[in-house]
Amino acid sequence: MQSLHNKVAIVTGSSRGIGAHLAKVLAKAGASVIVNYAGNRRAADQVAAEIQSEGGEAFVLRADISKVSEVKAMFDTAIAKFGKIDILVNNAGVIVYKRIQDTTEEDFDRIFSVNVKGTFNTLREAATRLEDGGRIVNFSSSVTRLMLPAYGAYSATKGAVEQLTRIMAKEAGPRRITVNSISPGPTHTELFHEGKSEDDIKRLSAMAALGRIGEPDDIARVVLFLVSEEAAWVTGQNLGVNGGFA
Repeated sequence: MQSLHNKVAIVTGSSRGIGAHLAKVLAKAGASVIVNYAGNRRAADQVAAEIQSEGGEAFVLRADISKVSEVKAMFDTAIAKFGKIDILVNNAGVIVYKRIQDTTEEDFDRIFSVNVKGTFNTLREAATRLEDGGRIVNFSSSVTRLMLPAYGAYSATKGAVEQLTRIMAKEAGPRRITVNSISPGPTHTELFHEGKSEDDIKRLSAMAALGRIGEPDDIARVVLFLVSEEAAWVTGQNLGVNGGFA
């Protein structure tokens, strides 16, 4: 079912991981997708090629979302290419695994620059440039509900994203734009597995009520719901998409 036929979506950080899978799912549902990347053009091209090979429409755009000028240029190019933007998914993000006492100023500035300022930059553009009745989904994290050592700065950025989501929902409401965030738990991606042992994976799996690590499709299906007409009455919310992890 082409539930997103004639819709145009920007998915930030969609060259790999959850973002790449999400771009493919939205395209399969009928959306024209902007595959955004910051550094890995080859991976972004591969995602777009896969979408196109299945009859979908994708366009690759480089933009570092922490930079205002690059975000503006991304919106300019997307509108010039497709005539409009209906959906924004803020998936791009970085993480630093350090205790607060070991987190440097450079660590702090980098993670807040991408996760918070980057989200803020795209929301500010979307406020005036998304179509009426549009959809915004921001990515938070289930770690905001836990007290995990070495996640201090990262968790703080995601708490900020949740609050930006609530305020933006109120501000965008008059134009029938819904704004929600989701909080994934541990999810099978290349990035997630970096530096983790099999014991680590088993321990994290056991923390979920459903007893497993999430898959990118578990996340994508919830995002697909939130950007569809079926979720027109859902806004200002944060949904835990984590199998009962937290």
